[in-house]
Amino acid sequence: MHWHPNNDEWQYWLKGHARMTVFASGGRARTFDYFAGDVGYVPCNMGHFFENVGDGPVQMLEVFRSDHFADVSANQWLGLTPQQVVAATLNLDRATVAAMRRDKPLIMP
Repeated sequence: MHWHPNNDEWQYWLKGHARMTVFASGGRARTFDYFAGDVGYVPCNMGHFFENVGDGPVQMLEVFRSDHFADVSANQWLGLTPQQVVAATLNLDRATVAAMRRDKPLIMP
């Protein structure tokens, strides 16, 4: 899960079958299914994630109206927060918290 702090995200789905869930404030969320030719949109600062729910690869184009790309990974954010704070706040054991990544790996180099 991640979000973009500086811009809305527009998507054009090129291939496959994907599902995206978008989280808003107040505990609200919506889930959408996308196929080739569909257009998606995520407002600025709304958390979201994608799932490949088809039989083959998924490909989409993301577009941002900005001179630079910025995103925040929930896993990395929690991984960089002091472990005792995350464990106590989310009621997680130390092993789970220790497994959270402090870096943000790229899916594609």
